[in-house]
Amino acid sequence: MKTDIQIAKEAKMLPITQIADKLGIMDDELELYGKYKAKINDEFLKRTADRKNGKLILVTAINPTPAGEGKTTTSVGLGMAMNKIGKNAIIALREPSLGPVFGVKGGAAGGGYAQVVPMDDINLHFTGDFHAITAANNLLSAVIDNHLQQGNELGIDQRRILFSRVTDTNDRALRNITVGLGSKVDGIPRQDHFMITVASEIMAILCLAESISDLKERLGNILVAYTYDGKPVYCRDLQVAGAMATLLKDAIKPNLVQTLENTPALIHGGPFANIAHGCNSVRATKLALKLADYTITEAGFGADLGAEKFLDIKCRKAGLVPDAVVLVATVRALKYNGGVAKADLANENLDALKAGAVNLEAHIDNLRKFGLPVVVAINRFGTDTDAELDYIRTICESKGADFALSEVFAKGGEGGIELAEKVVAACEAPKNFNFMYNDDMSIKEKIEAVATKIYGADSVKFDAAAAKALAEIEALDPAYSKLPICVAKTQYSLSDDASKLGRPTGFTLTVREVKLSAGAGFVVVLTGAIMTMPGLPKKPAAYSIDIDDEGNITGLF
Repeated sequence: MKTDIQIAKEAKMLPITQIADKLGIMDDELELYGKYKAKINDEFLKRTADRKNGKLILVTAINPTPAGEGKTTTSVGLGMAMNKIGKNAIIALREPSLGPVFGVKGGAAGGGYAQVVPMDDINLHFTGDFHAITAANNLLSAVIDNHLQQGNELGIDQRRILFSRVTDTNDRALRNITVGLGSKVDGIPRQDHFMITVASEIMAILCLAESISDLKERLGNILVAYTYDGKPVYCRDLQVAGAMATLLKDAIKPNLVQTLENTPALIHGGPFANIAHGCNSVRATKLALKLADYTITEAGFGADLGAEKFLDIKCRKAGLVPDAVVLVATVRALKYNGGVAKADLANENLDALKAGAVNLEAHIDNLRKFGLPVVVAINRFGTDTDAELDYIRTICESKGADFALSEVFAKGGEGGIELAEKVVAACEAPKNFNFMYNDDMSIKEKIEAVATKIYGADSVKFDAAAAKALAEIEALDPAYSKLPICVAKTQYSLSDDASKLGRPTGFTLTVREVKLSAGAGFVVVLTGAIMTMPGLPKKPAAYSIDIDDEGNITGLF
């Protein structure tokens, strides 16, 4: 089969103005970025604000494995399949980060014959949103250090600066650094850190902000440091929120592209789900709901991370309620959870499948706890046997979830018709949506609720530093105790230990750090060995990416 980029290059894309015209977007409401991508301006968002919302479909997955699950591919294929069965559908996805693109994971534009295009643009600089976020983040960092240099009027304790610099590249050497070295004019020496851009609070803020005024207020609310006498210092105290918002004036506008079959897609924002809240922007999702009868969106990594945060953070903040959830899995990935080595996954192994299916069962159970209809989509491989597929179907039915095979990778929308029909039916099924915790619960109680109800932990242990930080946050303002939580945890396991596959039990979740993201409006809870700046593998994907004199890119998946 051809590579993803070969397939994408053969796509018969329509000018983005034609895609926009189908959606009723006028020329003066569209800001073109070349021929095949554009931003939608605020005038159109205002004009469509009173339209009735369509159905909202969340696509999530089991815990990721080296075998691959195909969540984004399924999301794109489902949107195309919806249109094939006569439904008016649109897709709303996150933007890819350059870190995974040049690292090991790959991009986020789908795969095979279920892609959003132009995939090379989307996976690289796209419309510059991530660069704008990086610039806004690092402007604040520069202003903090300049404030120290210019006399430190606020009395910032340089040992207690909480805000970090970012770059959208996996670079482990930047995790812990020292700035301000050199002569007196080169700044105040202090320890600092870099995170990847998708872990920045500003990324989360952009994805949750409803308007420029909301964006500015949230930026101003960022807790950046403490003073020598323990008082909080916010971004607004440094008088730079307006300048940061100015850098983000275009980045806040949703991006319009299309699929290989010309289905419209909004791609906007991209916080990671293991170290951030893992959803595309509220603005893009709400706009999509006004533009089509069915909106297909996704949440990052497994349902324990992406879906939980989508439901407990994004839906809570934006007033959204999904009509159905699609849970993506593969026979290969379930056998991997059952202990089969990656090299042997093509062989039928019902015993391993039964052992690994507990991961699928756990995610079905968790999504049902939210009171939502669930459709399991098995991303089919040629090596899957009828006996293996029948077993998974039986598991799903026993858990009250519908089941459909998906072949969108190889067949495009045509390969997702069964899934589309099942999802349409699920959207009409009764639902009783609820969160995993209430606003009035303490932060500690919220962490315990997610750990026990979603991850399956017996208990939660707070390291001394985490307990101290938690007490400080609650002492700052009683309102902070009412915020939702955003747990940073390994994506590879339901637990905080990546080596524990399947459905771990009898474990204790260890919280090592708690951070307030007052601008985004949630409390970040770091567990296990999770890092906010990934490193590159021994052979990064960047080794295989190249471009010729005609501008043809190779090696990009």
